[in-house]
Amino acid sequence: MEAVLIAGIARRLLDELLRNPYRTIELRSARNVLAVERAMEDLRRLFLTYEPFEDVRTGTEGLITELIEARELNMRVPWEESDEREVTVCRARVKLLGLGRVVEMERRDSITVVKVREMLPQEMQIG
Repeated sequence: MEAVLIAGIARRLLDELLRNPYRTIELRSARNVLAVERAMEDLRRLFLTYEPFEDVRTGTEGLITELIEARELNMRVPWEESDEREVTVCRARVKLLGLGRVVEMERRDSITVVKVREMLPQEMQIG
């Protein structure tokens, strides 16, 4: 199965998704926001992992989700806290499909698409 990679997700969120298969996640990383945009156009599957983007490789474990809907929000930032005045946030509604492990990675138009093998809960080493 192919899915768009979403990396650096908080362990708390991954645990919540395992307990409740429907969740709206909020993404601020420019890489993850762009990845969700592209997933809406084509694959509609996301692979969520705790690992930072640079550490994702064959064997990385995570959650396979279906992207139900997504929307971008522009939020104002107080000028004292940042050199920028706005930040783009993406809210994505997802449905948990299962557990997975990366088998292969491929760069496509500035996003990373991973081929994922579905796993049984007893195979997982994260958590």
